[in-house]
Amino acid sequence: MMQRFGLVLGLLLLLSGCGDADVPPETICTGLPDNEMVWVPGGSFVMGDDPHYAEEGPPQTVAVEGFWIDTHEVTNAQFAAFVKATGYKTISERDPPKLPGAPPEMLVPGSAVFNIPSDDDPRWWRWVVGAHWRNPSGPKESIVGRDNEPVVQIAYQDAEAYARWAGKELPSEAQWEYAARGGAVALPEPVDAKGQAQANYYQGVFPVKNLNTDGYVGRAPVGCFKPNGYGLYDMIGNVWEWTRSSGSRADASEPVNIIKGGSYLCAANYCARYRPAARQFQERGLGTDHIGFRLVDTKKAGPAS
Repeated sequence: MMQRFGLVLGLLLLLSGCGDADVPPETICTGLPDNEMVWVPGGSFVMGDDPHYAEEGPPQTVAVEGFWIDTHEVTNAQFAAFVKATGYKTISERDPPKLPGAPPEMLVPGSAVFNIPSDDDPRWWRWVVGAHWRNPSGPKESIVGRDNEPVVQIAYQDAEAYARWAGKELPSEAQWEYAARGGAVALPEPVDAKGQAQANYYQGVFPVKNLNTDGYVGRAPVGCFKPNGYGLYDMIGNVWEWTRSSGSRADASEPVNIIKGGSYLCAANYCARYRPAARQFQERGLGTDHIGFRLVDTKKAGPAS
């Protein structure tokens, strides 16, 4: 069980962004209800980058065997089917450990939620009682009618439990990054020739103004942006995604794993981790309202050549 008090005290180290209340309505997109996977043929690639951030380098050549991967992030509907079949309760729905000195709200189930900073409340992250996958930012937010949005408030243990039930596994960082590149050596900024955003991330100057040129202030239904060269949606932006690869962070109060892809809270001026090489180190026991996952299958035979 995670040491939630220590984790939340360190939440300001998480890189993210926010949206403004006066942005235009979100784009109408129903998303993808399917549960498809695509085959990514094996090969070698240069993993990492000349450091945009120090932890991204040095670049190294890595070989990857072929694998199947989900075309999109696991959705609310998919996770609900798992919970219905198993009765599983996520980490954020369970009673937290009774840690000495923890504030009262952290003695009952809840999770970390992004907070738009203000003069009255400068925090970027806060602990919200009752925040979990059905209510990502707390009891006032419901996922009803949002079946095709990526499930969030998922701790590493929760993602692993779903993977076991589905007969799959979380991708390694190498598998994830190889798939995210879509067969390209490097990917350009996710905008088209007209400057229109081609992924769900934060446009504008964080945290002053979200220009909302992608049409979404928060999470978008999966599949609302063009797929990459392998036919994969939202590998960049929307929500961060867990990998099974471990990492290291000096301030973490428990083991960490690598998350990839950035989210709707990543801005060019603060984070810019909406790139395949980008990585972040996340405590395994902490889900937030911008972290989800997708799975791979390495046991199923590849397609006949």
